Amino acid sequence: MTASLFPGVLSRRARRAELSPIAAAGARAARLAAEGRSIVTLTSGEPDFDTPSSIKDAAGAALERGQTKYTPTAGTAALRRAVAQGYGRRHGLDADASNVIVSNGGKQVIYLALNATLDEGDEVIVSAPYWPTFPDAVRINGGTPVIVETRAGDGFKLTPRALREAITPRTKWLILNSPANPSGAVYGADELAALAAVLREAPRVLVLWDEMYEEIWFEQPPAHLLRAAPDLAHRVLAVNGVSKAYAMTGWRIGWGVGPKPLVHALEAVQSQVSSGPSSVGQAAALAALEGAADGFVETARLAYARRAQRVVEGLGAIAGLRVHAPQGAFFAWIGVEDLIGAARPDGGRIADDDDLADWLLEAEGVAVVRGAAYGLSPYLRLSFAASDADIEAAIARIGRAVAALAPAGSDARRREEAA
Repeated sequence: MTASLFPGVLSRRARRAELSPIAAAGARAARLAAEGRSIVTLTSGEPDFDTPSSIKDAAGAALERGQTKYTPTAGTAALRRAVAQGYGRRHGLDADASNVIVSNGGKQVIYLALNATLDEGDEVIVSAPYWPTFPDAVRINGGTPVIVETRAGDGFKLTPRALREAITPRTKWLILNSPANPSGAVYGADELAALAAVLREAPRVLVLWDEMYEEIWFEQPPAHLLRAAPDLAHRVLAVNGVSKAYAMTGWRIGWGVGPKPLVHALEAVQSQVSSGPSSVGQAAALAALEGAADGFVETARLAYARRAQRVVEGLGAIAGLRVHAPQGAFFAWIGVEDLIGAARPDGGRIADDDDLADWLLEAEGVAVVRGAAYGLSPYLRLSFAASDADIEAAIARIGRAVAALAPAGSDARRREEAA
């Protein structure tokens, strides 16, 4: 096959897919760092902490025991039981191992769910700002993402009215994420109860509840959809994993908890996609859930809370930036409307948030992600899952880069003054 055959031989679904903008931004920063530039990379949602040694020790012990073979497609019985028991304990819901599928990260659970349920043209409601995987995974699986923009005044959360207006006879799923990437928004119990009231009017709509950042909160523990509306359990798939809470991103273990018929369908698809997830990764995840790293989750949460406060204070003091204080997760969502149209020292203009992200990287070596990648502009997303030193450096560098811009209209004002 020669390159001239492409993209014509690619399927429509493949042509709908794009490289993750977070990965793209990180790759560009890595290239500049390889060239010798001093780069502070705040693009990835990856804890800077190492996986706790007790969890790594459990993985080593599993290797010594010979746990290097295939596991059941849906995951080991022990891990599925631990997930179900933890889920029931935290949220007061009945769940057993048959309600659980373990997969190669939460992202694969989302893909499997959409693959197992979407037909061409089925609609999935996604509120913006969103994690880019949500709409792209819908497109790859033949569905149509219905993007509903949220407002700062609503805390970047979906309102019941907006949900009701978005539902059509083709709606198959609603995706909710709390704590949310990229905004850091956390739904309260009353807000979830209000959304649940709308969902009861549409009994065929499934709900994908992404709670991957459940353990990272700053004011109070996040409310859970099924605590607010336990009667919806027969159509909710909760997605979680060990990546964020236990600093285990590379172990690639996530899971879904949901109704048994749906979990069985995901298992069937997974059996043809990847078979079961890593045996050693599952042993490590089981150790994490059984308390091998007691105290780590809370220590990390408090560190993220401290960093969140520093980012809000530091960036909030920079003219032109509007930092929306996160309630959870480890991202700062920054409004940059006041900088659109500003002039660079070289005479160029900041036309949009993409230009501004480029300027921060070019001028001061700070890598962040443009808000357009999350479906809402003009914003930037900055990850504070980074060292305190990197965060301090980024605040100082961003301040210098923004200060170097001339506000929109300043050239005209200078000309008027000169005349």
